[in-house]
Amino acid sequence: MIFSETKLRGAFTVGLKPHADDRGFFARTFCRREFEAHGIDASIAQVNVAFNRRKGTLRGLHFQYPPNAEWKLVRATRGAVLDVIVDLRPESSTYLQHVAVELTADNHRAIFIPERFAHGYQTIADCTETVYYMGEFYEPDAEGGLPYDDPALALRWPLPVSIISSKDRRWEPLAVIEPDLRHRMHRSRLTDGEG
Repeated sequence: MIFSETKLRGAFTVGLKPHADDRGFFARTFCRREFEAHGIDASIAQVNVAFNRRKGTLRGLHFQYPPNAEWKLVRATRGAVLDVIVDLRPESSTYLQHVAVELTADNHRAIFIPERFAHGYQTIADCTETVYYMGEFYEPDAEGGLPYDDPALALRWPLPVSIISSKDRRWEPLAVIEPDLRHRMHRSRLTDGEG
């Protein structure tokens, strides 16, 4: 596996090292030891799949608050997405900065998203399927989100949004939730027993 750290510390694109022959290729898509060698506790709680019928579909931006913060490893196994992650770690020098990565069935690339990041994607092909490896169980009471079109984030999506869930349309903007977000996401809450 090929790990390339993005400008957001701890977030990696993960490529394959295929072993090819006349049949095609074989490659490892996950190895706990390789993740641990990059400082990542890669204990998997869940593996999820999302199927999206139409290009332009938008999912996100989602996250979970501590103590249920989750890491994700996301890969497009069919079709293609533009995947976007946003750093929500208030103590980080890249707080509220984002990275966008194209994940396709053809490029076989994945993105590793650390805890305390928001995540979303837009499909850029019909009949797109993504697989998520998750480091924490889904906890509805810890769920949070940001609007995909929040002006404070200045995200650029490749297509007009054709489909989005009603829940994802209702996330409140950073201008409203940032004081609470900052407080709940701050690292000191993770180490002082408060969270």
